[in-house]
Amino acid sequence: MIAEWTLLNQTQIPNDIGDYLVPGEQPHAAFATFRDAAVFTNKRLIFRDAQGMTGRKVETYSIPYSSILAWSTENAGRMLDFTAELQLWTKIGPFKINIGKNLDVRALDRLIAHAVLGAQ
Repeated sequence: MIAEWTLLNQTQIPNDIGDYLVPGEQPHAAFATFRDAAVFTNKRLIFRDAQGMTGRKVETYSIPYSSILAWSTENAGRMLDFTAELQLWTKIGPFKINIGKNLDVRALDRLIAHAVLGAQ
């Protein structure tokens, strides 16, 4: 696993996301993570992870939809399994995304499907 994140809930698109975007790229949805945010655009998935005590150091992962080879979703179980999962298999390896109980795993599956299949 290259990296693992947890999406807690859907949130407003961060004001500074424009600093990360290229011409013609538009943000579609944003999700809060433990320390920062994940943003789905029309071209890629951007994960920002604030680090350290102050959060000034920010690590950014950018996953172009064209690099996603396959994905899977798993809904949460009924007992002791409260999070759903989304796994992405990319050209550089797998990523795991835990999905908070307040999010619709099927809606995220459709978001990925639209982005990946629409990009081909």
